[in-house]
Amino acid sequence: MPPDAPNVAHRPSVRRLYINRDQQHKFRNNVISTCKYSILSFFPRFLYEQFRRYSNIFFLCIVLLQQIHGISPTGRYTTLVPFVIILSISALKEIFEDIKRRASDTKVNNFPTCALKGGQFEQIKWKEVRVGEILRVNCDQLFPADLLLLTSSETQGMAYIETSNLDGETNLKIKQALPITAEMTSSNEVQKLSGAEIECELPSRNVNEFSGNLIYQEQIKHFGMEQLLLRGARLKNTGWIYGAVIYTGHDSKLLMNSKRAPLKSGTIDRMTNRRIIVLFGVLVTLAILSAAGQEIWNANNWDQAWYLNKLNSSPAILSWFPFGMNAITFFILYNNLIPISLQVTLEMVRFFQAYFINWDIQMYDERTDSRAIARTSNLNEELGLVKFVMSDKTGTLTRNVMKFKRCTVGSKMYGESTGEEFHDEHLIEDARKETAEGKDIRELLTMMAVCHTVVPEKKDDEILYQSSSPDEGALVRGAASQNVVFHTRQPQKVVINLFDRDVSFEVLDVIEFTSDRKRMSVIVRDENKKIKLYCKGADTAIFERVSAGSRKSLDFVKEALEQYASFGYRTLCFASKEIDESVYSQWSPKFKKAGVLIEGRKKAMEDVAEEIEKEMRLIGATAIEDKLQEYVPETIQALMAADIHVWMLTGDKRETAINIAHSCALCNNNTELLIVDKATYDDTYHKLVQFVDRAKELEQQQREFAMVIDGKSLVHALTGEAREYFGQLALLCRSVVCCRMSPMQKAEVVDLVRKLGDHVVLAIGDGANDVAMIQAANVGIGISGEEGLQAASASDYAIAQFHFLRRLLLVHGSWDYDRSVKVILYSFYKNICLYIIELWFAFFSAWSGQTIFERWTIGMFNVIFTAWPPLIIGLFDRPINDDQMLRFPALYYSFQKRAFTMDKFAGWIGLAIYHSLVLYFLTYFFLDTGVAWSNGRTGGWLMLGNCTYTFVVVTVCLKAILETDSWTYICGAFCLISIVSWFLLIWIYSLFFPTLKLGADMAGMFYIMCSSPSFWLMLIFIPTTTLLADLIIKSVMVSVYPTPREQAVLMQKRHGFERLTREANSQSHKAVHPTLEQMQNEIRETPQNEILSDRNQKIINTKQQTGASGGFDNLAADYGSIDNIPATIRSQAFTPNTSTVTRRSREDEHKAIPLLRMNGQTQNYYENPNLDTRDENPFVTQINIR
Repeated sequence: MPPDAPNVAHRPSVRRLYINRDQQHKFRNNVISTCKYSILSFFPRFLYEQFRRYSNIFFLCIVLLQQIHGISPTGRYTTLVPFVIILSISALKEIFEDIKRRASDTKVNNFPTCALKGGQFEQIKWKEVRVGEILRVNCDQLFPADLLLLTSSETQGMAYIETSNLDGETNLKIKQALPITAEMTSSNEVQKLSGAEIECELPSRNVNEFSGNLIYQEQIKHFGMEQLLLRGARLKNTGWIYGAVIYTGHDSKLLMNSKRAPLKSGTIDRMTNRRIIVLFGVLVTLAILSAAGQEIWNANNWDQAWYLNKLNSSPAILSWFPFGMNAITFFILYNNLIPISLQVTLEMVRFFQAYFINWDIQMYDERTDSRAIARTSNLNEELGLVKFVMSDKTGTLTRNVMKFKRCTVGSKMYGESTGEEFHDEHLIEDARKETAEGKDIRELLTMMAVCHTVVPEKKDDEILYQSSSPDEGALVRGAASQNVVFHTRQPQKVVINLFDRDVSFEVLDVIEFTSDRKRMSVIVRDENKKIKLYCKGADTAIFERVSAGSRKSLDFVKEALEQYASFGYRTLCFASKEIDESVYSQWSPKFKKAGVLIEGRKKAMEDVAEEIEKEMRLIGATAIEDKLQEYVPETIQALMAADIHVWMLTGDKRETAINIAHSCALCNNNTELLIVDKATYDDTYHKLVQFVDRAKELEQQQREFAMVIDGKSLVHALTGEAREYFGQLALLCRSVVCCRMSPMQKAEVVDLVRKLGDHVVLAIGDGANDVAMIQAANVGIGISGEEGLQAASASDYAIAQFHFLRRLLLVHGSWDYDRSVKVILYSFYKNICLYIIELWFAFFSAWSGQTIFERWTIGMFNVIFTAWPPLIIGLFDRPINDDQMLRFPALYYSFQKRAFTMDKFAGWIGLAIYHSLVLYFLTYFFLDTGVAWSNGRTGGWLMLGNCTYTFVVVTVCLKAILETDSWTYICGAFCLISIVSWFLLIWIYSLFFPTLKLGADMAGMFYIMCSSPSFWLMLIFIPTTTLLADLIIKSVMVSVYPTPREQAVLMQKRHGFERLTREANSQSHKAVHPTLEQMQNEIRETPQNEILSDRNQKIINTKQQTGASGGFDNLAADYGSIDNIPATIRSQAFTPNTSTVTRRSREDEHKAIPLLRMNGQTQNYYENPNLDTRDENPFVTQINIR
């Protein structure tokens, strides 16, 4: 009988359940819901989300203040209606997304499966599955819950599963039932398990570890991940399995790992909030000053205007504090200075910008059939603000496609680095010799074929190896290439073919690899009944556990590892040990006891493993090649040319990491490496202090330098006073290599760099060990690579190849940032341009709070008449073509520096105030006499208001066209539609009264306004005059003080880049981007006085006359010293003959525009897909396009 239920006052530390019978505790059902809202929770949750924004709280306060009778000059509903419309649009978006989630949930909850009912399997729905039930799952079906594998159609209860839905890995994983249940292959036999007890750990999100016990017939059998079938995985190559349900619904590991990614707020949102706070302060100030103006006017004019008191209909309560009430009136009147539609406009722009990323065919990877995916749209602008890129190495910079290349045994190395595969005939020849060296070679090949968790799969007389680790697969395939073939795996047995002879090993124990242990071991019994320990792992983990007799070979292996690291190979060391039967009999019970623990199992097993993994004999080492992905050097150079700091975070040893850094152009032979590799805190601290001073010296000399730090030193560098100096050095270094890093250290480094300043940090990785780093960064990029989709699933954006990051940042990042900034600035501009006119009108209306515009037209300005221009700017404006953004990475920095500065914001605000003054006073002067018709009739205040309103609408729409860098039919059409919509609405609105008791003041106003010849004259003259200043300022700034961004736009329009693009597109797919040679030819054909200043031209001529070596002397004489020569000029006077990235002055505002060159000739990596970057990396030189 089941034991009594535990005391509910204490939360149980383990889960206890019973197979195929009623449970003592209530567990979750198997219904899942990923919806954000329910019918009851929608309004409270939605409103909570919306009113977390300061702007929405502000407008809610305005709505409430407008409901006070007699205090609002704009009516009770003029803010309420637009506010409700905007909230409704946001609500519809949320509902639409939630409906899609609900439909997906319903589909999953109704999937069919089979459960054991009364001795027979009956079909039920997934949502009806309960804890403890026995289910039957057939081949190619998904597991509906987390199951304990009881038995299967295969021998010894083995089953193959695919976890691509969980982690993206398509390789099969082997699972095996416990021997006590493996033979229960019928429903009648498995029915006997009814009442058996299962105790296991409480639900957790850890998908790599699990511990539980099956208690049946007074026997306790431990089971772990080898018997656990996770919900969402798929059964493959197995007819059927029976499984007992352990975790259901949201207790399953899949659902527990489906938590929302951390909420990330964009830099541009924070900057916008600060500007809104500034405007709020201005709004309060204007309201107080206007109320004071009314008090002053009343004091000077009340005797003559006594009749106004008779017309005052305000409640008596308002007369108690007239100044405060008047201030509130003006506060309501000016409230639209803060744009009510800004947030919803930005949301819509970002939503479609994310689709542009998804639809970009140039970020589609044909090999994996993967496209770029924007998993969030709130961080689009962050892609244009990145200052640091933190990159994983394996699978991110490299392909994570491992190949066995070389090995060393004893005092001899085998293999070569030139070929694609391992090739050395001497290895097999020496292995067949009956010498100590031959024995060690056979031992090494045997360990490569036995010490792993690889599953062989026979297909068409060919053995395919399914491995969870690419390293293991490479070693097994490498052993097979040397006639040591692993071909059979059984629950407690593996069989290899050793030089044409089958050899079997009984697997006694497997000590799993963990990131803390950095090694894996198997204990086997060979055909001679000898018990052997085979161990492989990192050199640091193996060397400290070998016996004294291995010291001789240890030195040679270290030399070999350094040589392998110089080629960037991944290395593993192998050691073995023969265990006495009595020693194993004493150790094995401890290991099995530790294995059945529910709590503290990992620590206990590591402690027990330490007892046996010592005094081993070092056999040798292997080298595995992991090649760089395509175009990694070009991409990193482009990022660094864009003034982005690039860090490589890896778990590899230092020599391997440095070599990869050279291969991927993170550093070069001229780069001075500042290596921090101290073991103590004091040594690390002093080293960091020394390197900070050295880095400052190198920066003044404009020399390249990079920091290299290992995991042990990083522990000290992140604590105490050393943290400050590490941060300083991190900001000074353009490139940093962190080696021997753990996953948590990666996240800590990312978090540290984020806190060093107001920098946007991007983290990119491809594996589960990169998830913490990705979620800690401002922007997380996941690569859907060989290690699955866990990183991609946890990221903000997912791409298939590292080099797509270049286009994602330089093109989409720059465009989206530039567009969104324009949307924000334009939204502030158009609102201030219209609503500040109420202030100018107050000078002529006795500071009474009277509005110049009809109240409903005030509310519709943002919702209807000017809603389209910012949307069109945010979606279709293209300042610079994508090929030029890729060609000139330095423009990325120019976009960052100029786009959303406080100066630019103040400039837009000042321009809006100037426009409002011109629009109001020109209209006022035209209508000063009030006579606007030939018959002498006057129009009144509403004629003034409607005319001014019309001119504002026309002006701000034309301003949108003026600020658009790429004029298109879409832009022009929607601006015209916005203008026409105002005329259409005023025509309809003027017909309402008296049919509808609405808009009495507007009755007939359309005819009154449009019948005036003065109106049509003003419609042409006033907007044109208003925008004339914009044209003059823009022309002067572009001609005299152009930014690099504006220079590139002018070059694009003036020198035929668009023509070159069209011609290239018409020729072939490979020529989508105009070549750099064409770019340079266009520049050469341009008159030099249009490109260079007179002084720069003189310098270039001097350089041409004297050559590169003498050019510097003349330049130094011209500028006073070499240090005073601008980087943009120095780069023209001297071209390096090695791979280098020219370091540019941080103070130089006009960043030089880099070109990629190869062997003295310009190269575009899109045009040369066969470019081999291992021999010589393209370097970056610069031209000044000023």
